[in-house]
Amino acid sequence: MKRLFTSESVTEGHPDKVCDQISDAILDAILAEDKNARVACECCCTENFLLIMGEITTVAKVDVEKVARDTIRKIGYNKEEYGFSADGAEIKVLLNRQSPDIALGVDNSLEEKAGGSDFDKIGAGDQGLMFGFASDETEEYMPLAMVLSHKLCKRLAEVRKEGKFSYLRPDGKAQVTVEYDDDVPVRVDAVVLSTQHDPDVDMEVLRKDMLEEVIKKAIPAKYLDEDTKYYINPTGRFVVGGPKGDSGLTGRKIIVDTYGGFIPHGGGCFSGKDPTKVDRSATYYARYVAKNIVAAGLAKYCKIQVAYAIGKANPVSVDINTHGTGKLTDERLSEVVKKVFDFRPLAIISNLKLNAPQFEKTASYGHFGNPEFAWEKTDKTEELKKYL
Repeated sequence: MKRLFTSESVTEGHPDKVCDQISDAILDAILAEDKNARVACECCCTENFLLIMGEITTVAKVDVEKVARDTIRKIGYNKEEYGFSADGAEIKVLLNRQSPDIALGVDNSLEEKAGGSDFDKIGAGDQGLMFGFASDETEEYMPLAMVLSHKLCKRLAEVRKEGKFSYLRPDGKAQVTVEYDDDVPVRVDAVVLSTQHDPDVDMEVLRKDMLEEVIKKAIPAKYLDEDTKYYINPTGRFVVGGPKGDSGLTGRKIIVDTYGGFIPHGGGCFSGKDPTKVDRSATYYARYVAKNIVAAGLAKYCKIQVAYAIGKANPVSVDINTHGTGKLTDERLSEVVKKVFDFRPLAIISNLKLNAPQFEKTASYGHFGNPEFAWEKTDKTEELKKYL
């Protein structure tokens, strides 16, 4: 049976991603001085204006405005004509301390109050449900449409930063439609690529450059054929972009951050949150567990849902679904997961070393599929294979 599936990605110059990167850059700067800090930092931006807001409890002394301007400059917003720039933007900072009501449950979990172990000291920072996923359809254990969308946006940023095409500006996005035949990805049916540009560029030149130097360099030739459709800057003009063209907000690209809509999303975003927030840490851990299951050969496809209650260390539920591809039943695999993996927040933080600065680099081109990240390691495969 043939079907089509589509995912999208955005460049680091997209206004929502600008906010994600600033939020995570501030988080990293704080964790560099205080690994136990509690951080919930969000941003919103519009033309030449940035608001930094949230709740932070820390002993760190960080110049958050400087961090923000440095991040904006690194992204590429360094000219006044862009309508948003590192030196020209007005920045307002509204940061408070974490609510003591939330701290009650995080600092002393229900299990610790009942005499639990060291890993019971921290409770989940909020209620919520999170999803993890892995499949064997790509070497990244990710859906192909998501992988290719990220590669297109990365390549678009590369040619801009290298100066290969001087007319390029920081904002941009990509979308890839993959054709499946019996759940196997066989070809790319359509590519949409939109890039911000200077006002005087010839659109036919831009489209040729983007096809040859971005699309064909990012997408393996085996997926492209004579029937693949290309939509490059389909409106014909994309001069006004970034925060001048659209307001940006931290956490508004959660599907880009995860699996491109291939599986459900729990609702919580990642950027700007320290790892006691299970929105972030437990989603990373669920990915880690799912990837190890698939890498160990226990399933070809694995979706995990985990849910927490605020102030409780152990999750209230963990659900495994292999869509019939498992070497073990889903019920048996759930039993195995409980033996091999520890979903308590402090255990997750310890296992994946999440209290160290590392998060700004997650804020562009997806939080999953990059081997640099600790939650992408497959160090539990041999232990899992014992249960086959």
